[in-house]
Amino acid sequence: MEIPFLQDIIIIFSLSILVLFVCHQVRIPAIVGFIITGLLIGPHGLAVVKSVDEVEILADIGIVFLLFTIGIEFSVKKLLHIKKSAILGGSLQVFITILVTFFIARKLGFQFDVSVFLGFLIALSSTAIVLKVLQSRAEIDSPHGRTTFAILIFQDIIIVPMMLFTPYLSGMTGSAGISLFILTLKGIGIILLVYVSAKWIVPKVLYQITRTRIRELFLLVIFVICLATVWITSSAGLSLALGAFLAGLIISNSEYSHHALSNVLPFRDIFISFFFISIGMLLDIDFLIRQPVFIGLVALSILALKTIVAGSITLLLGFPLRTGILVGLTLSQVGEFSFILSKTGIDHGLLSGNDYQLFLSVSVLTMAATPFIIALAPRIADSRLLKRLPGKLKTGLYPKKEIRETKKQDHLIIIGYGVNGRNLARAAKAANIPYTIIEMNPDTVRTEKARGEPIQYGDATSESLLKNANIKEAKILVVAISDPAATNRITRMARQLNPTIYIIVRTRFIQRIKPLYTLGADEVIPEEFETSVEIFTRVLMKYLVPKDEINKFISEVRSDSYEMLRKPKKLLR
Repeated sequence: MEIPFLQDIIIIFSLSILVLFVCHQVRIPAIVGFIITGLLIGPHGLAVVKSVDEVEILADIGIVFLLFTIGIEFSVKKLLHIKKSAILGGSLQVFITILVTFFIARKLGFQFDVSVFLGFLIALSSTAIVLKVLQSRAEIDSPHGRTTFAILIFQDIIIVPMMLFTPYLSGMTGSAGISLFILTLKGIGIILLVYVSAKWIVPKVLYQITRTRIRELFLLVIFVICLATVWITSSAGLSLALGAFLAGLIISNSEYSHHALSNVLPFRDIFISFFFISIGMLLDIDFLIRQPVFIGLVALSILALKTIVAGSITLLLGFPLRTGILVGLTLSQVGEFSFILSKTGIDHGLLSGNDYQLFLSVSVLTMAATPFIIALAPRIADSRLLKRLPGKLKTGLYPKKEIRETKKQDHLIIIGYGVNGRNLARAAKAANIPYTIIEMNPDTVRTEKARGEPIQYGDATSESLLKNANIKEAKILVVAISDPAATNRITRMARQLNPTIYIIVRTRFIQRIKPLYTLGADEVIPEEFETSVEIFTRVLMKYLVPKDEINKFISEVRSDSYEMLRKPKKLLR
């Protein structure tokens, strides 16, 4: 049986591989590569993909997974810390952008209602692209990253009142006020549900699930939590992205958050590619070619307007000039939720065919430019000209301390908390050596965490979990688990993530030594050998062999990679 959509997926992925490879060669960001792929295969390009609606569904799933992972990496504590930036900064950014756009549109001859609606469209920025780029650059937790994220969260919330208000702009009357009141009540109910779930329900459920040690069961539960929360929020009239973020927050407070994140990341990377491809499929090349200069000028004007507004708001919040410039440039594009809002505007006669094509062309261009703008932003913020400005601008109107997570450096990472791991942790604590533990037994994690041990639940074969343990700054990694396949993968991955880290690996058998050295281990301790050392040491001591001779023999055995056990030298004369 032929499945047309399967054929479209093969075409999408095949062309994506080719385009991304070429983009990598010329140093073009992967996001732009995906947009180019969408442009080529879309209805305005080669038109080789017919299942446009199905691609849009996969794109929505991509946004869900992206915001879900952001929520897991975030926390309620961090969210409370950025509440001022979200409420005050977000509301000012949206209101001022709408106001400025309204006056410009009125000067250009647009009607009152259309001018307001254009302000709605331009006020929103791209949550998916911005967070994806910031995440890849590890800047989510930076001052400008948190401020940007706070404003984006407000935009994701304000989109709902905008959609409710749009029919009023077109002259329609109805029960929008009542709808907004009901929506507010639903929002309060969802927040309470999220709080209760994060505090009591989800940690207990995940604890019972992890005790089964069934990876598939854990993954299914994570997906159900995510999709159920998204379904509840969307049913209440809120955005999918906001629901996905709240679902991530629910899991972020549990000790299983990092393990959940490592399981979801591969799905996120696949589905988010469909989102960027779907953006490229919207662009009409013929329309762009007919008036490229005009479209380019409009796009540059929007980028400049949003940069100035968002940057100024950031300065008013008390942040220094550098942070303001970074936030302004990061939020300068038009967002994906503007596309959803634009369809509502078309339905109510607020956006005509040519105006809609102009909006699409300008929006896609600003989105495609975003990775380049964010990459260039630090150079602009650190330029010599800006450094000559007054000190108050550079330091902030009222400087405040930023909450930063202190990450360990030169620390010890212990994989596995069995007998060897426990003894090693006890010795490290006695010697005041900073350490962190990764363990797969949920009972052990819960018990030891209650005792104050720096332990986290998860599978250390996950790259994201090792990164969360700050492996790039670690001094020593000790792998003390009994799973040979997992040991191999951890050793290889650790060496790739940190070429200078000293890796000590425990294994059961001598024949596993050479393969582990090949994978990157600095020292391999086979239990088989250590047991034999203890046995022959005691035997030789019974035969009154001098202790220094015994120690010399042990040293020679270790230095010869234990080959002397197979081909022993004569110890006694």
